[in-house]
Amino acid sequence: MNNILSFNISTPDDVANQIASRVKSRRLELNLTQEGFATRAGLKFATYRRFEQTGEISLRGLLQIGFALNALSDFDALFTQEQYRSIDEVLNNKAITRKRGKKNE
Repeated sequence: MNNILSFNISTPDDVANQIASRVKSRRLELNLTQEGFATRAGLKFATYRRFEQTGEISLRGLLQIGFALNALSDFDALFTQEQYRSIDEVLNNKAITRKRGKKNE
């Protein structure tokens, strides 16, 4: 067994391209063309084609894709995990909630 830690550091572009690739795979499983899927999702064909090629799409467009794939609930888990600022917060499971952002100095 390998004891070396593996870190998966992705950029936003990497994540967008991975999502686009997964959507494309799901589209092909449904045996739909890009144009047919764009119509099903309520998107312009050019918008959907650009998404598959570059990973670029608006949030609303991505939600429409999720709806067309019956996967809208996959978005429910976004940003729900608590963020801890210290090991004490983890141990005590008491995250401090800020009401305002920190001022830039």
